[in-house]
Amino acid sequence: MLMPMLWKRDNDVKAYNDPFVEMDDMMNHFFGGSFSLSEADAMKTDVIENENGYTLEAELPGFQKEDIHVDLEKDTLKISASHEEKNEDKKEGKYIRRERTSRSFTRSFHVEGLKPEDIKASYKNGVLSVSIPKKEALPEKEVSTRIEVGE
Repeated sequence: MLMPMLWKRDNDVKAYNDPFVEMDDMMNHFFGGSFSLSEADAMKTDVIENENGYTLEAELPGFQKEDIHVDLEKDTLKISASHEEKNEDKKEGKYIRRERTSRSFTRSFHVEGLKPEDIKASYKNGVLSVSIPKKEALPEKEVSTRIEVGE
């Protein structure tokens, strides 16, 4: 089964059921969505199960296809997106301060028994879609062990 693994922020690893996520939700509700302690809100993902596998959809508006990486390492599927705004305008005068936007998000999902060629990804209109096949279930063997009855 495809499951989210960990939230990641500034090299701190937080478990999926981190008690601070609930506090983030409460603060976001109170402040109208402008307050966040984690990157959980940064890359909204949906996991959809269908007959043949799973489709993972991640919202990444404003990113280019080249900014997005999907990596498979052992049993971990990692989605990362990074973008740094560059403004090459040559204005007359000396800049006292220049501010640019830089965004970077990472999400990891536990997958089992997959090879990179099994996974397909596409990016359109700000949504990354990743198709992940279901691992073939091995037929269960009926194992019967006789228990000796003593006197």
